[in-house]
Amino acid sequence: MWQVYKKELLELVRDRKTLFFMIALPLLIFPVIFAVMGAVVASAAIEEEQKVLRYAIINGEQASRFEESLFYHRDFQRQEMPLEQDEDIFTAIRSGTLDLVIKINVQHQDDLTLGQQSQWQLYFNDSSQLNQVKQKVNKVFNQYLQNLRQDKFGELGINEEQFKLLMKPVLLKTVDTANERENLGEQIGGLLPYLLIVLCLTGAMYPAIDLGAGEKERGTLETLLLTPISRYALVLGKFFTIMTTGIVTALITVFSLVMWSYLIGELADVDVVARVLASVGLTDLLLMLLMLIPVSAIFAAILLSISIYARSFKEAQNYMGPMSMLGFFPVMVAMLPGIKLNWSWSLVPISNVALAIKEILKGTIDHWMLVSILASSSVFALVAILFCVYIFNKESVLFR
Repeated sequence: MWQVYKKELLELVRDRKTLFFMIALPLLIFPVIFAVMGAVVASAAIEEEQKVLRYAIINGEQASRFEESLFYHRDFQRQEMPLEQDEDIFTAIRSGTLDLVIKINVQHQDDLTLGQQSQWQLYFNDSSQLNQVKQKVNKVFNQYLQNLRQDKFGELGINEEQFKLLMKPVLLKTVDTANERENLGEQIGGLLPYLLIVLCLTGAMYPAIDLGAGEKERGTLETLLLTPISRYALVLGKFFTIMTTGIVTALITVFSLVMWSYLIGELADVDVVARVLASVGLTDLLLMLLMLIPVSAIFAAILLSISIYARSFKEAQNYMGPMSMLGFFPVMVAMLPGIKLNWSWSLVPISNVALAIKEILKGTIDHWMLVSILASSSVFALVAILFCVYIFNKESVLFR
C-alpha cells in the first residue's frame, strides 16, 4: 500500500497542474483575489458614502426647516423639475435624473395643529446593498423630528430637562461580554470554514480524476492490477494520496492566510489583526487542521469512487461537478444565522466541521464536542472508504 502511495504521490508532485492547484492557488492567487475583491467593495462603499444625492422635494413649504436643512446639507443637491404624478417620480429615478424624491403631506401643518400624525413618502431605488439614501435622509429627518417634538412639548409647558426625560425615561447601556476575538470570529468564522473545506474538495478533485479515470484512459490501470499488490492496498494507496493532496492544500491555505494577515497587519499597522492573530494560538490552528482530516478522507473516498466508476477523464469531471454542489451545501447550512454547534449538529458530516472551526476561531469551542465530531466524521469516512474498496473490486466497474 505504501509503495503505491509513494509512487502516486511522486507522480502527482511531478505534475505541474497538480502543483498549481495545491500550492500556487491557495498561497498566492486566492489572497490576491480576496484582496482585490476587498479593495473593490471598500472603494464602492466609500464612493457611495461620498456620493452627493440629487433630490427633489414636493410640498417643501409645509416643512420649511426640514427643506432648509436638506438644502444646506453637503450630501444633498436639490433639483427642480415638475413631478405632478407618481409616474413622473418613478421615471426620474429610473432614468437616473434623481436619486430620491421626498413628498411631504400637503396637510402637514394642519395635521400638526390638530395634533394628528402626518405621513410623508420617500421614493428611491433600494435594490443596491450599498445604497445609503435612507440612512442619509434619516440623519436630516431625525433632527427635524427632534426639533418638532421640542417645539410641541414647549407649547405644552414642558422644559428641556422634562423633554429629555419623557423622550427617554430609561437609558439602556449595553455591555458586550464578548471579547474582540469572539466578535471577529463570529464575523469571519463563517467564511474561513467555507474556504478550507471547499479547498479540501478542489485540492483532491484533480488527483482523484487522474488516479482513477486517468489511469483507465491511459491504459495503465491494467498494468497496475497485474502487480503483486492486493486491490485493497491499491485502493488505500490511491486514497491516501488523494487525501494528502486535500490536506496539503488546506494546510497551505491556513499558512497563507496567517502569513498574509500578519503582513497586512504589520504593513498597514492594523492593530486588531495583530491582536486577533496573537490570540489564535498554535493549538487552535492544529485543531482546525485536525478537523479537516476526516473531511478530506470523506471527499477522497467519494471522489475516488466516482473516478473509478467513470470511463474517461471527461466523464469523471462531469460527475464531480454536481458532487461539488453536494459538498458546498453542508458548509452553506453551517453559515446560516442561528445555526450553532451542539450535540445534534456534531453528528452531521461536514457541517459539524464548519461549525467547529467557527467556534475554534471564536475561542469558545467545547473540546468534548471535538471528540464527537471526530468520531462521527471518522465513521462516515470509513463507510466511504469501504464503498470505494467495493467499487474497485467490481470487474464490471473497472472495465466499463
